[in-house]
Amino acid sequence: MRNDTLAFEEEAIRQIAPRPRNLAETGLAQDFLCDLLAKHCYWGGILNQQQLVERTALAWPVLESLLNFMRTSGYIEVLSPNENSMLLRYALTERGRNLALDAQMKSGYVGYAPVPLALYERVVQAQSIHNNVVTREDMARVFKDVVIRESVLDQLGPAMHSGRPIFVYGPPGTGKTYTGMQLLGLLDDSILIPYALAVGDYVVQFFDPSVHHPLASADKSAQFMLDEGHDPRFVRCRRPSVITGGELTLEMLELAHDATTKQYFAPLQLKANNGIYMVDDLGRQRVECTDLLNRWIVPLEQKQDYLTVGSGTRFPVSFDVVLIFSTNLNPLALADEAFLRRLGYKVRFDVLAPEEYESIWRQVCKKHAIAFDATAFRYVLELYRREDRPLLPCQPRDLLGLVMDQCRYQGLANQVTDERLACAWNSYFVRPVSDPEPLAHCKPDTLHPASNPLVIDKENRIC
Repeated sequence: MRNDTLAFEEEAIRQIAPRPRNLAETGLAQDFLCDLLAKHCYWGGILNQQQLVERTALAWPVLESLLNFMRTSGYIEVLSPNENSMLLRYALTERGRNLALDAQMKSGYVGYAPVPLALYERVVQAQSIHNNVVTREDMARVFKDVVIRESVLDQLGPAMHSGRPIFVYGPPGTGKTYTGMQLLGLLDDSILIPYALAVGDYVVQFFDPSVHHPLASADKSAQFMLDEGHDPRFVRCRRPSVITGGELTLEMLELAHDATTKQYFAPLQLKANNGIYMVDDLGRQRVECTDLLNRWIVPLEQKQDYLTVGSGTRFPVSFDVVLIFSTNLNPLALADEAFLRRLGYKVRFDVLAPEEYESIWRQVCKKHAIAFDATAFRYVLELYRREDRPLLPCQPRDLLGLVMDQCRYQGLANQVTDERLACAWNSYFVRPVSDPEPLAHCKPDTLHPASNPLVIDKENRIC
């Protein structure tokens, strides 16, 4: 993004979450923040004014009132500036160290001041993903270099515009996961992500660098200016996308608690708020599919999720996510009609037609500077026909990758030949032990590409 665009968005975001100027505007209790300050001083030692501002993400007027209270209460002492700085320094007294240890026993969180849940709710609604407008032109822009059928785009586009959940299904390798991630390209604006949330006296760590990708500020000096910039307890990021597969468990959708460090961590769907969450390989998780799907009924219907902290305190939080389910199993074997009806959009991904397969093959060749060889391409289509295999969009990349491996191993320039394709084919596909020996190089005969209909096998897989 250009700097002028960043500056414009920064001003809009500042209106959503302005910088707190006093204690009341933080939305947090004085005792809560004093505990946090005590822990910072305990672990950081003697800290000056600027260091406290940077560690807590609180403006100096807010900190000054807290520090005055702590000094009057005997928790801290004020030290004169040293030779390297003219800033006042602060250190814990013995009473202050006891306060820090007591605070540590309640919560091990030591970081930026958290955002109260009520403020977070307002911010989520202000930047809701359901406010985004998606047009056919947007879909064409995002998928301009992707081989995908217009009929599929004409289903995905309205689904993204509506914000309703999406159920995609079809054989493995037909591009369901890739397409789901491409949809994030429709969401090119920025949002605010809190570093941490305050739920009563509990702190939930929210920001996750593996999910949230910060954007550079248009003016980094604004973070130190009281009248400029947004609340620094938030970080400005691109809209998040989270994808989970067979590793997903029900526990991963609840608050995680580390009993050793006494810290809470946000679950996956909360980190994905204002973005996309994709449950891939549905039906292959280490939990009953019915239990997993039932977990989403309340969030889908009420647009709220319910999480638990402490000894059982439940609290509601906005569920503002485009939820995508993806599977290569029979949908009717995973969920009943009542649940499927709640999903709104069901999109089927099929095997490719020969001309679609050729388009992807040409794209991969171009990407890796490989000359397209029509004879070699006819040969690979003949291999598909001989073994009665469907044409899948992931396979040109994989087969040509194996060909390039051979070329690099032999110290040769990348070139596709029938012999190398036969070798790649034998390496890529697995055959039952009872099958004949792997094919040797053979000249293609009459070209007759396979075009297999989708059927459901006895294990409820789409094939």
